Amino acid sequence: MSRAILPRTTAVGEIADERTAAYAMGLGDDSLILAQRLGEWIAHAPELEEDVALGNIGLDLLGHARGFLTYVGSAWGKDEDDLAYFRDEQEFRSRWLFEQPNGDFAHTIARQLLVSAYLVALYDELQTSADPTLAAIAAKAAKEVAYHLDHATQWTLRLGDGTDESHRRMQAGLVAMWPYVDELFSDDPAADAAPDGVAVDPASLRAAFDAAVLPVIAEATLEVPAVPAARGRGRLGIHSPHLGHLLAEMQVLARRHPGAAW
Repeated sequence: MSRAILPRTTAVGEIADERTAAYAMGLGDDSLILAQRLGEWIAHAPELEEDVALGNIGLDLLGHARGFLTYVGSAWGKDEDDLAYFRDEQEFRSRWLFEQPNGDFAHTIARQLLVSAYLVALYDELQTSADPTLAAIAAKAAKEVAYHLDHATQWTLRLGDGTDESHRRMQAGLVAMWPYVDELFSDDPAADAAPDGVAVDPASLRAAFDAAVLPVIAEATLEVPAVPAARGRGRLGIHSPHLGHLLAEMQVLARRHPGAAW
């Protein structure tokens, strides 16, 4: 991320209060971590068009992360690079679904379907936040995550209702990712502590998520997995075993050469 592109204050020009910044940290970390995951597909997707599509979705998410983390940094005198590259694992607030490995292509599509449905519901609500910067970031992001959801939906239908092998892999992808769904709607202490009207109650998003995801699963001739929920506690800084490896790769260059520039 280039420090020359975005200043410490956001395009709206506001400085976050500390309670709003703590809430925005989780939102920014979710997008940052998933952007890094999708970047792992570059040059490895099953077809060239998907290299481009997954790369573009990752760039959209990176843009959302930059908006949130720049705003977060305005409260604490840091910039987006400080927050992305110079925090340790326990300081991140990403939820576990965003951290999960790519698996095969069907696993990635399953994760994208679930994540995108959640983000569509989140940004629809966050556009009405009492904080104008968060509302502005959400308004822009809402248009992009709607495209992400459509992309994941089309692939879920194609794989689920395709060959026996594609159906098996798509169902396996859902089984792998479904345990992390409940955490998306669990308590977020930072949301509870945010000023009135700023944050979205995670539990309020479940109905919209189900309305988006369950019909797609049924149309794709797949089944909602009957699997126990994982005890994800990403908003508390307690992470799945996968985040540490991801951060080691994402942060190594910046930490080895602090202050380096292109």
